[in-house]
Amino acid sequence: MSERIEVTYRVRAAADTVAARAAALAVEQSVEMPVGAIADAAIRDAYVGRVEAIEPVENDAGWFAVRIGLAAATVEHDAGQLMSMLFGNSSLHDDVVLHDIALPPAMGAGFGGPRHGIAGLRERIGAHDRALTATALKPQGLSPAALADLAGRFARGGIDLVKDDHGIADLAYAPFAARVPAIAAAVRTACRDTGHTTLYVPNLSGDLDHMRDQIAVARAAGLAAVMIAPMVAGFATVRRLVAENPDMVVLAHPSLGGAARIAPPLLFGTLFRLIGADAVIFPNAGGRFGWPRETCLALADAARRPWHGLAPSLPVPAGGMTRARVPELLDLYGRDVMLLIGGALLEAGPRLVEATADFVAAVRRHDYMGDSP
Repeated sequence: MSERIEVTYRVRAAADTVAARAAALAVEQSVEMPVGAIADAAIRDAYVGRVEAIEPVENDAGWFAVRIGLAAATVEHDAGQLMSMLFGNSSLHDDVVLHDIALPPAMGAGFGGPRHGIAGLRERIGAHDRALTATALKPQGLSPAALADLAGRFARGGIDLVKDDHGIADLAYAPFAARVPAIAAAVRTACRDTGHTTLYVPNLSGDLDHMRDQIAVARAAGLAAVMIAPMVAGFATVRRLVAENPDMVVLAHPSLGGAARIAPPLLFGTLFRLIGADAVIFPNAGGRFGWPRETCLALADAARRPWHGLAPSLPVPAGGMTRARVPELLDLYGRDVMLLIGGALLEAGPRLVEATADFVAAVRRHDYMGDSP
């Protein structure tokens, strides 16, 4: 590969020092040594990062957009190496943010992206002309039987997808091999009674071998989807599991995603999609995490826009959403979205089925203002 990956960073610097800062960043993210000490001119020309542009960031004094070209040959299609080249050492500098990337076409297509995407997820659920609905099993500490009962009630309310909370791992009080078949059976019984399809999505945890074993358990239980936190598991691990299990829909959880100083639209919308996430969960504006509306819209756009021929990922706004916000959220994101409400439904207690059904009905009857933005 002789092409370059174009990487845009946001760098905090004075106007008279930003050029030197950009040059240092280009070296740090490529050869990571004094350029003058590289005796081979061909290596200098091919592998040293190049500063392509420096521009002040509008309405953000003291910050500059620095675009650097990195040799694609240093990455090929290794997801972990991609992250190292994009932001490895420079993530240790608190004045640098990884903001955006542009990949050579062959590299972008070569990663493969989602195996199912929005269309495949809709097909699994049987919902083609509306937004989708989701919820989460909580809290930690519940037994397999209690989690199964909870999931069954969500399914009886007509929810499209019920997932483990990311804190539900392979632990003594609810081992994966015990809870997943129990929850799957409860959801299957509810679906048989209601005639509606609900996907149960277990959370994968542990190392690669444990996750492989967990996927085998999920598949044996008749499940079609799993959830992984890429920032916890590692990008290369996620990409490997996606490649090994093309039949499985993969949801990506954002855990640890705020610690990396990577712009959310790039991390969750672009990079999670690149490594194969069919749906990407993110904290929505106005919830517990305080993200701006513009960031959330940019993230959803990055997940869904045409890009290197990859299937689009379904945006899943979450993090303290409520039934009252359903019309606002659907007007904001359009129909290609999955709304995730967890705690607000669980507050209904004995009326959980009714509260879930009300949430589902609000999504089904929404008068969409056109296609998603």
